[in-house]
Amino acid sequence: MPIHEQLQQCLTLILAGGQGERLMPLTAERAKPAVSFGGMYRIIDFTLSNCINSGLRHIYVLTQYRSRSLEDHLRLGWNFLPRRLAQFIAPLPPQRSTRDSWYGGTADAIHQNIETIHAEGKPRVLILSGDHIYKMDYGRMLQDHVQQGAAITVGAVPVPLSESRRFGILEAHPDGRVKSFLEKPREAKPMADRPTHALGSMGIYVFDTDVLEKLLADDAKRPDSSHDFGKDVIPRAIADHKVIVHRFVDENQKAEPYWRDIGTIDSFFEANLDLVSVTPQFNLYDRHWPIFTMQHNEPPAKTVFADPAGQGKRAEVLDSLVSPGVVVSGGRVERSVLSYRVRVEEHAVVEDSILHAGVVVRPGARVRRCIIDKWTEVPPGESIGYDLERDRKRFTVSPGGVVVVPMRFAFDA
Repeated sequence: MPIHEQLQQCLTLILAGGQGERLMPLTAERAKPAVSFGGMYRIIDFTLSNCINSGLRHIYVLTQYRSRSLEDHLRLGWNFLPRRLAQFIAPLPPQRSTRDSWYGGTADAIHQNIETIHAEGKPRVLILSGDHIYKMDYGRMLQDHVQQGAAITVGAVPVPLSESRRFGILEAHPDGRVKSFLEKPREAKPMADRPTHALGSMGIYVFDTDVLEKLLADDAKRPDSSHDFGKDVIPRAIADHKVIVHRFVDENQKAEPYWRDIGTIDSFFEANLDLVSVTPQFNLYDRHWPIFTMQHNEPPAKTVFADPAGQGKRAEVLDSLVSPGVVVSGGRVERSVLSYRVRVEEHAVVEDSILHAGVVVRPGARVRRCIIDKWTEVPPGESIGYDLERDRKRFTVSPGGVVVVPMRFAFDA
């Protein structure tokens, strides 16, 4: 079967209901996939862009926790597929049709939507996570699944042995068939061709639909199950079904494959700040694999004051991402990511920081190694990131010393 027909015969489900507790307070009012990233984007935009670039056109996004921001983003920014051609990207909130409860795990989230899957009538289902940053052609994985006659295919990427406790770890035969799947083991078996790494699950799965339905029905009956694909469903399926590994092929076109689970404040901060480096690990400017998002109707970014008279008013922007609608008026911005409608005013300094939409840094304020969430106004002369003991009394400070100011934070007068 040609690849375009395989893509048409695949239903895509994106799990996007996670709370993202380790990203608090950024996830206090929104789901993790809806958190801003790279100035212009939301985290889920990278998974959705992978879908579009791969040729997938039948996509449900399973929402749950604090879903309004995410659903607004999907409705306003991802509504371009023609329904008249049966193509769609649509939110799918909990139906609560099978029991009076929210989703109790990744497998349970899919099981509670089994009627929707059955109604679509697609022979295969692709299950993705909406909270990772990477570029991947899912068509390659789907083709691998079909050609090898697999019932289940698991996307996998090498992870350092030192980090293996954070992942589901796969062990595979030379032909790619999965031998074992352990969720976050204390010790991981290294890869035969890369002894410093183990084969980690990316949380990406292709299922034959009939196999998926049977496995989920069986899992739902088990009182001892946590109803999770990595912990329960796939490990039990290995004995009776052909489960294969698909090695991640990176469309980012760098020497090292780029796949990031930005689940902590420090990893989120580092991934954002990587984008401002001279040669970032993740390339936003690759026209071969564009990243799509909702475009805000903002004017061009602007810098004000060249200070020819030497009066101390001079706008400086160095090694930074500056989004539409940003105004830097006599302030200095260095190694920072500025989202839309940010203002940095006279003599203010922003260094190594991430300012989300609508943040205003008033005259003389100083911000260093900070993440400032939306619509927050930093008062004149305020200092954040210079005295961490003082900051801890007001804000969240990560183990790496990153200060996080929550959305619409009201500073003391």
